[in-house]
Amino acid sequence: MENVLQQAVVIFEHAVAAVQPQQFMRKALAGIDTAGASRVFLLGAGKAAASMAYEAEQVLGGSIAQGLVVTNHLPGYTLEKTTVITAAHPVPDLNSVIAGTAMLNLSSAMQPGDLVIFLLSGGASSLLADVPEGATMEELQELFNALLKCGADIKEMNTVRKHLSTIKGGQLARALQPADVFTIILSDVPGDDPAVIGSGPTVPDPSTFTEAWIVLEKYGLAASLPEGILQHIQNGIAGITPETAKPGELLHARHVIAASNRIALEAAAEKAEAMGYHTRVLTGAATGEARELAVSLAELALQYEGPYPACLLAGGETTVKVTGNGLGGRNQELALATGLLLQNAPHITFLSAGTDGIDGPTDAAGAVINAAALAGAPDPRPFLEQNDSWHFFDKTGTHVKTGHTGTNVMDVMVLLLQKP
Repeated sequence: MENVLQQAVVIFEHAVAAVQPQQFMRKALAGIDTAGASRVFLLGAGKAAASMAYEAEQVLGGSIAQGLVVTNHLPGYTLEKTTVITAAHPVPDLNSVIAGTAMLNLSSAMQPGDLVIFLLSGGASSLLADVPEGATMEELQELFNALLKCGADIKEMNTVRKHLSTIKGGQLARALQPADVFTIILSDVPGDDPAVIGSGPTVPDPSTFTEAWIVLEKYGLAASLPEGILQHIQNGIAGITPETAKPGELLHARHVIAASNRIALEAAAEKAEAMGYHTRVLTGAATGEARELAVSLAELALQYEGPYPACLLAGGETTVKVTGNGLGGRNQELALATGLLLQNAPHITFLSAGTDGIDGPTDAAGAVINAAALAGAPDPRPFLEQNDSWHFFDKTGTHVKTGHTGTNVMDVMVLLLQKP
């Protein structure tokens, strides 16, 4: 990679380092009174659950009676008190259901005076799952996969997920009574809404079965629902199936947002400034279809009139409506679409990558691109049409690959502008 491409990667890596659990877990745990609890249980779900549990064990040590977390990647270290289950993401598998069953079974042992510390991060919607009565695992997987490909945003997807579960939407906290529940959250959604992050198994949920049905209709999925899933939602709308836990119900449960994309962007800005860039954070809530956001970001970069060199930063999470048969993820698609628009602007470099180190079903976190990287590369347009960004960046050699990072606060986008 050329120097400016490497600089963009360094800025991204600095953002990821700032939201590692060792940076925030000790402070979050300091706000919990564990001394007054009869027993302390450490539970969790999400891509960062194991790394968060490791830091919790360093602080709480022998006071933990039992621990159980589900994540998507075995950690490279040993947890003394906590059992780790690995399950699939972004579509649940049998291990997701095993983890969900184990959590519910453990909840039945809760007694007055017990304290549950729940570690929640993005990915929990898939990693911690159950199957509605009358439906099959395969039907649930097909629906979740369709939601991922239709262009629905994370709030819409999780509204549906919560209403096909007896765990999500605060229902796990409901089951954990009479224990007190304190949830430490690593946010991976725009706006840091705790009801959306990981489908909020331990926080109140204002959404309804009716809203879930509206989402399914909006994306053309309602008409093809399997009978068991359709019946479950219809029973919920009719009031036969219980709703998720609503605001005001979970008086025994509290939560804190311990880290978010904002912290990552602040760290990225700090690093970019130290490297000599005039830095501006554009937004921490970049959403919408990746190709549409590419147009907005490219226009901002091309119309920039400030001092050089400049670094423009954004955070958020886009969506991709998959119509092709290629391999990629939202960050690679965004990078390819933006690079195509900036191919005649050799002074601009663009990076987009996921802070969890995973972009779609690929081995990359994202990609970095500029006119120099495009020179000599194949025509990017057929790759974009087929949603095949991974194979394009495999040819340019400008993937961003970090491996599993142990954290997850959405995506970071970096625009580096040299003087034209």
